[in-house]
Amino acid sequence: MSLSLSEIESITNDYFAAAGGRAVDIYFRDSFLLDLLMNRQAGIFERPSGGEKIRVPLNYADAEGGFFTRSDALSSDDRATINAASFHWKHAYGNATVYLTDEVEAAGDYAAVQFVTQKIETAQRTCANWLASTIYSAAGDEAPTLTGLRALTSSDADTPYGGIAANDLVAADGTQPWQGKTISDATSMGLDILQTLRSTAKVSDGRDGKPNVAVTTESLYNTVSRALQAQQRYVTDDGAVSAGFTHLVYEGMILAADDYCPAGCCFAVNTRYLGFAIHQNGFFARQPWVELAGPAGRSMKILWHGNLICSNRKAHACHTNLS
Repeated sequence: MSLSLSEIESITNDYFAAAGGRAVDIYFRDSFLLDLLMNRQAGIFERPSGGEKIRVPLNYADAEGGFFTRSDALSSDDRATINAASFHWKHAYGNATVYLTDEVEAAGDYAAVQFVTQKIETAQRTCANWLASTIYSAAGDEAPTLTGLRALTSSDADTPYGGIAANDLVAADGTQPWQGKTISDATSMGLDILQTLRSTAKVSDGRDGKPNVAVTTESLYNTVSRALQAQQRYVTDDGAVSAGFTHLVYEGMILAADDYCPAGCCFAVNTRYLGFAIHQNGFFARQPWVELAGPAGRSMKILWHGNLICSNRKAHACHTNLS
């Protein structure tokens, strides 16, 4: 059989309406970090309506302040000349194409509907997989992929991140609060690595001052899990369990395995200062089916517009060369 354009559009509408949570879960079920930041919105989550770039106010240092007496003049100076980072819009898509010849080979109405549904699910997974893999990208501001965690934690002080190079932003005390933090010493994974990362990315010793999430590969995760005593190895009811992701908690920080994490790496992030900005019209928005210009068939695309954003670069760190 051959479906009309209105019929295939109707099947698609029914799929997203009837599938409900299952249709949404396809976008997030393979990556812990994508699910945490985009689905559960555990970090920064902005929905801008547009603009040339995504503007993120910085949160990196104290303002002018102090004690004063009756006769003192109070300073109104700003401590930094740069008060916001600017992230480029990044665009991802997943494509579903149904050729007329494939429709004809489908036996009956049910088979045709299942065939179209499979194509839609593949488009969903494709779009999500591109996002999940480039969360860890080292690509810079101008690259088409997400401005990922390796770019965030890069220690290159001359390469801009969020439009700002570390050497261009100096605090009143002479430090560089926009400096990325990567530890590249070759060493074995262990509990000491997690402690070092939390200290390296420390904003303060107070509440929310240290990284609350770490992600690594499955093999490195298993190394830590085996090192913990039975009473230390536990999970919390934080949503990660119900989402089906392997994780544990150590010293108040979630450690999770993510299939997309680069080999030999462990990232420690503070979700208070990290998250996603997604366009109001670009959160896995689907286009209508259209006739192909060449071969007989129809095509539909699922679109995503946004970027991974950060408001405090020193709150995150990466350790590479782990074994």
